[in-house]
Parts: sequence; C-alpha cells; structure tokens
Amino acid sequence: MFDFHGYGLSIFKGAFLTMEVAVLSMMMAVLLGLVGALAKLSNKRSLRIIATVYTTVIRGVPDLVLMLLIFFGAQIIVNKVVIWYNVQFGTRHFIDIDAFLTGVLTIGFIFGAYMAETFRGAYMSVSKGQIEAAVAYGMSRWRIFIRILFPQMMRFALPGLGNNWMVLLKTTALVSVIGLSDMVRLAKEASGAVHEPFKFFIPVVIVYLAITFISEILLSYLKRKFSVGFVKG
Repeated sequence: MFDFHGYGLSIFKGAFLTMEVAVLSMMMAVLLGLVGALAKLSNKRSLRIIATVYTTVIRGVPDLVLMLLIFFGAQIIVNKVVIWYNVQFGTRHFIDIDAFLTGVLTIGFIFGAYMAETFRGAYMSVSKGQIEAAVAYGMSRWRIFIRILFPQMMRFALPGLGNNWMVLLKTTALVSVIGLSDMVRLAKEASGAVHEPFKFFIPVVIVYLAITFISEILLSYLKRKFSVGFVKG
C-alpha cells in the first residue's frame, strides 16, 4: 500500500518546494498589500489611481492566465532586450527566466491586490481618535504606525489575511504549468507512469490538509495575540 515505486522521496521534496513558494509569495503579497493599501488611502490622486488600477485588473484576470502571461511574456521581453544588447555590443548572452522566481513573483503579485483591500478595510476600521491623540502627543508617523496602527490593523485584517493565505496555498499548484516540479506536478508524473493516481494524489491532499491545519493553529494564536485588551462581542 505504501510502495511509491521510487517516487516517494521526490514528491516529499516537491512538498517542501510548494511550501517555499507559498511562504515567499505570502511575504511578497503582504508587503505589496501594505504598500497598495497606503497608496489607496493616500492624499495623492496619482497613487490612488495606480493602486486602484492594480487591484482592479489583477482581481479581474484569472490566476492561470496571469501566470502564463508573466512567465512567457517576460521571457519574450527579456529575449528581445538581450538580443538588442548582443547586437550592440557583440556579445552572446542569454537569460532564461527562472520558473521558481516567476512563480513566487506572480502569486505574490496576484495576492498583493487582495491583501491591499484587506489592509485598507482594516485601516479604516481603526479609531481615528487614537491616531489624532498620537499626533497630539507628538509621535512620528512611523511610531504611530508601529505602536498604534499596525497592531490594531492586524486585529481586523487577520480574518481576511487568513482566508487569502488558504487560497494562496491552493494557488501554488498553478506553478506546475510553468514547469516547476512541485508536489502536484511530481504526483501527476508518477501516477501517469504507474497508472495509480490515488496512490500519489491522496498523499498530496493529506499534505495540503496538514498545512491548513497548522495554519489554523497559527492564525488562532495570532488572533488571541492581537485581541489582547479587547472584549469579544
């Protein structure tokens, strides 16, 4: 029953790669989300327009289309630039875009748009009186953000942030279409070779569920941490 015909170790490595893609993409998405939220709340109209276009376009295009567009489109653009450079300077360079990097950047870019809306909503939920009081005390903008705004934003943002993380985790399976050997791609190749799909895909399901279970525990801890001092309604 547990004979994986020599594919077990490679699928196990694929699970680690999936986690790497998920964690790095999430970090990029959170960073872009914070920047996007601040841009949408900015007093400058140009920043609000750029952020609005970003969140609207990204959320309106299927993730798979964006993944293929960025991976193949970016390679074409890079090739044209490199060819121009080779012709101008008589060199023979070639740049092949890395599938892992593309997968992380694309997923991070996609979920950054969702995170921007999550953080924007969380920011608007924070009492403006507390920020005004901090300004009155002479606190700098950075200190206000770290000491007052961010902790309270996280309390409101965590439900949406956790939901985005769960969806992002499942979206990592898309990296298999650009040639990255994650556990989904490896399980598909193994099941195709030995014609036993359940033997290889059920472990993949178990790994995803295990990550989800651990994520729920971590999110519950963070909710308790950022809800200290607040009474449940």
